[in-house]
This record gives sequence, structure tokens and C-alpha cells, in this order.
Amino acid sequence: MLEIDGVSKRYGTIRALRDMTFSVRPGELFGFVGANGAGKTTTMRIVLGVLAADAGEVRLEGRPIDAARRRRIGYMPEERGLYPKMAVGEQLRYLAELHGRSAAEAKAAAARWTTRLGIAERVGEEVQKLSLGNQQRVQLAAALVHEPDVLVLDEPFSGLDPVAVDVMSAVLRERCEAGAPVVFSSHQLELVERLCDRVGIVRDGTMIAQGRVDELRAGDGAGATVVVHAPDALPGWADAVPGVTASRVEHDRTVVTLRAAADDQALLQAALATGPVREFTHRRPSLTELFRETMGERTEAGAA
Repeated sequence: MLEIDGVSKRYGTIRALRDMTFSVRPGELFGFVGANGAGKTTTMRIVLGVLAADAGEVRLEGRPIDAARRRRIGYMPEERGLYPKMAVGEQLRYLAELHGRSAAEAKAAAARWTTRLGIAERVGEEVQKLSLGNQQRVQLAAALVHEPDVLVLDEPFSGLDPVAVDVMSAVLRERCEAGAPVVFSSHQLELVERLCDRVGIVRDGTMIAQGRVDELRAGDGAGATVVVHAPDALPGWADAVPGVTASRVEHDRTVVTLRAAADDQALLQAALATGPVREFTHRRPSLTELFRETMGERTEAGAA
């Protein structure tokens, strides 16, 4: 298990992380999401020892991460961390040997991962001559070539076409099935929702919500979509129902949020009072909608 326990970090007067706490279990794919500058990359760099935390601790299998344990982690930075003028195959073999693999093991691993990621025909080319998508595949191969026990990936899907996304997704799931804890950050929230076992949402350097996607989507209210064909209905009709807030109005389609104590039948009666109801559907918000609401709360708090 990878544990980030109460990690804090400041850059002068800027508080980058505040009591960042979460864990990633063996065989679990954990999605780490947040706005730009929320603290995701800083957290990952502390895990890898690139940065030192001001407080808190990072542990692997219950022990603080030292140099030996760090060798067991595969890291993929958001910025390109490759030698641009070095050939793909040569570079991967070199990186594997840096992690303690023999020359024969490094050669076999480089061949295996370039084949698995669909770049075997590029092994003799310089990285800088590859497309951005293929460079991203090489970057993932570099994180995997020493057969790590843990994967920490910063925006691994950035710049990939749909086929490459599918390949990358399959590889991450395979690593999980082999028992590795995998954590990755991404702004592609639909992909995070589809792939991940659990998700953590970070804001202003603090983990504000984490859990299974279905748990997060359940939230504090069920949510309902109400479609009302009533052109003459007064604005704000749904807000008059206790425990109900209209979150979006699109022509005759009103999306409302129901709090736990709200009476959905009272909402239906209020809708019927405005005109014929063609649809009344309970639904849960997507991860993208949850993220927008979270960022909206931050914006409102900042304005206040």
C-alpha cells in the first residue's frame, strides 16, 4: 500500500499542500483530480523524493520511502522526462539498468514494453523525432521498463488519440490486476470515472473528497432531472419546494438538486402545476459535474 499521510508543503508564503492524506491499495487504480495548481504534481514529486515535505510522511508497505523503496516506483512526469536526442530503445535499456536490471533484462524489458505500447518500430529513432503521442508512449514505457511495484503517473493520457488512450488504459488495468497500486492525475474526468476504482478530488492543496465514484456521485442528495413543457412557467418554480435547488435551466428543461430530506413527490406536484411533465428522472451527477460544483464553491468562496 502507498500512503500519503498528512503531507504539507510551502513555497515561501504560498501553501502548496496542507495535510494531504490518502492511500492507494494494492491492485487499486486511484484517480487524482483537481484544477491546475491544486497540488497534484507537488504531491507526486514528494512521493518520488524530488521534493521534500515540510510535514507528514509517505510510506510504502507501512515504512517510510527510502532510496531502495523508491526504486520500486515507476514515475511518469507531466513534463517530458526523456533525453530528446537519444534513441528510444537505447534510452529504455539505459533507464532499466539504472534501476538495477542486468543488460539482458533491460533489453528484454525494453522490447516487451515497446511492443506492448505499439512503438516497437520506433526503437531506433530519436525521441525528439516522434509525435507527441508516441513520445507519451515512450514516457510510459520508461516508467514500466524496470517492472515497478507501484505506478505514479502525472497526466499520462495528455496528447493521446483514442486508440492510444485504450492501449494506455489496458496497461494500467493490467498493472493493477498484477497487484500494483496505481495513482494517476488527469483532467479527463470521464476517463477517470470509467477507469478508476477510487477517486480523490484535491482543492487548494487539500483532499476534499475521496471514495468510489458511485459514493461521490451519491453525495448528499439524489438529484433529479425534470423536463417541463410549460413556456409560461415562472422562473424559479422549483426553488419554492423545500430542499430543492434549481442548478440549471435550459429552455423547458430544469435540472434540480434534491437534498436528503426533500420530497420528490412535492417536486413533481410543483412541476405539474406549471404544465404537462414529459419526463421526471432521478439521476446522479457525473464526476465532471461534481468537479464543476466543487470548483464553483471555491470561486464563490473567493468572491466572498
